[in-house]
Amino acid sequence: MERRKTRRVRRAAGAAVALALLFAGAATVASARGDGSGEGQGKGQVPAASSADAGFARDMAVHHQQAVEMSFIVRDRTDDEDVRRLAYDIANTQANQRGMLLGWLDLWELPKVAPGGEQPMAWMAGTGHEHGGHGSGGTEAGSGAGADGVLMPGMASRSELARLGRLDGEEAEVFYLQLMTDHHKGGVDMAEACASLCAVPAEQRLARGMVEGQQSELGLMRDMLAERGAAPRR
Repeated sequence: MERRKTRRVRRAAGAAVALALLFAGAATVASARGDGSGEGQGKGQVPAASSADAGFARDMAVHHQQAVEMSFIVRDRTDDEDVRRLAYDIANTQANQRGMLLGWLDLWELPKVAPGGEQPMAWMAGTGHEHGGHGSGGTEAGSGAGADGVLMPGMASRSELARLGRLDGEEAEVFYLQLMTDHHKGGVDMAEACASLCAVPAEQRLARGMVEGQQSELGLMRDMLAERGAAPRR
């Protein structure tokens, strides 16, 4: 009964993800047409390399890449239909969103790495979101990479990724769900900051879609962990 309930919840989460992708697709078209300029940006102007818009695009692209990597790892470590489907949904959604973010940087002719050695999430300084610290290696904006390769709050460390790749079955499922819960919490913090700070309306819409989709998945993953006698790490 509990597993059937989770499948219904997962379908609801999938609908939220589909909605987020719909917003993202519209955002990309708007940006490509030059309709995404924010207030204060003249016609034909693009965000500066140090802007929140560029910083979010760069950092979230990196954040998403790890989610895709973790999802592909767990799909090879379990036969559970629900976990494999969730992993596929996350990998597909975040790979598409990552392509949009990198596409914007190309359209704006901005670098995909922070200029002048700027640290990840420096664009969030002063928002209250940059100190979320989700995950075992959470960092603060401007403080550089954390221990064991953690670049931003919520991201898994190198040793955690290696451990995920060694686990099988339910152990792999639980650890993946815990890692991805931390990862989503860090991603939601970053997306909420962009929704407040970014000047390009299309990017703000994408960020709000990320918040909605990932919060829905957080509830789903909490239920899936409970079914396995486990809970989020924090």
